[in-house]
Amino acid sequence: MEKIEHTTVTTNGIKMHVASIGSGPIILFLHGFPELWYTWRHQLLSLSSLGYRCVAPDLRGYGDSDAPPSPESYTVFHIVGDLVGLLDALGVDKVFLVGHDWGAMIAWNFCLFRPDRIKALVNLSIPYHPRNPKVKTVDGYRALFGDDFYICRFQVPGEAEAHFAQMDTAKVMKKFLSTRDPNPPCIPKETGLKALPDPPALPSWLSEDEINYFATKFNQKGFTGGLNYYRAMNLNWELMAPWTGLQIQVPVKFIVGNLDITYHIPGVKEYLQNGGFKKNVPFLQELVVMEGVAHFINQEKPQEISMHIYDFIKKF
Repeated sequence: MEKIEHTTVTTNGIKMHVASIGSGPIILFLHGFPELWYTWRHQLLSLSSLGYRCVAPDLRGYGDSDAPPSPESYTVFHIVGDLVGLLDALGVDKVFLVGHDWGAMIAWNFCLFRPDRIKALVNLSIPYHPRNPKVKTVDGYRALFGDDFYICRFQVPGEAEAHFAQMDTAKVMKKFLSTRDPNPPCIPKETGLKALPDPPALPSWLSEDEINYFATKFNQKGFTGGLNYYRAMNLNWELMAPWTGLQIQVPVKFIVGNLDITYHIPGVKEYLQNGGFKKNVPFLQELVVMEGVAHFINQEKPQEISMHIYDFIKKF
């Protein structure tokens, strides 16, 4: 870990913290919520040893990167803009892209906006869903799961932060990272995060030191930056209207665990398996469903995910 370099890059009006290691073709890793560059620690070490330069930023709002206060500063255009600026700062035209959770959603949009900058994509957990012109994103989730669904509960500025503040940050991280319940996470207004089950013990793939790394950074920065991604979802829906109906035009490998909450959203299994996903992602080359694996797949199965990435990108 001590060989990982930490730098700050100025891009798109913010300062972005970037962790990197290795030399060779660049792999750009995009983390999700509530995470950091650190979620990719295992992949950075293993793939740099296989001849790649691995680059993992703290995305806007997270860790040691700047966190503008307004939710309107967290559209997919802002985030992809940050990353295009990062590639320009690195002096590189095209990269391999790897995303998970929110990072996967950003990666799909990166490929929509700037396929010229992406050699190939490995995305984890969140499949590509084209924009539904009839229903705003958050409204669709509310209709499916109700007001207590976590994405709906995260919408009001300050409300989720207040729930998070009632609990030790390390405990918040344990609740999120250890969850193996594939049902939709619901956070009732009255009980907040207490409604999410406490893990009986840390899973074998997660140590107290690792939890504490996440907790220290979120104690310094707070959760507002990460929550603002959810608060910009309906704004994204409005701004994305010109891209309605577009396909993903880069080579793709998609990986999801069969215990992932995203895999159990009604219709998702059928969409992935029955041709709908392939229609929207025509250059999909591999679809992998990992048995017995939950949402935080790159941390739970680090070696397997690293090899899945390597086996795919070495073809290009």
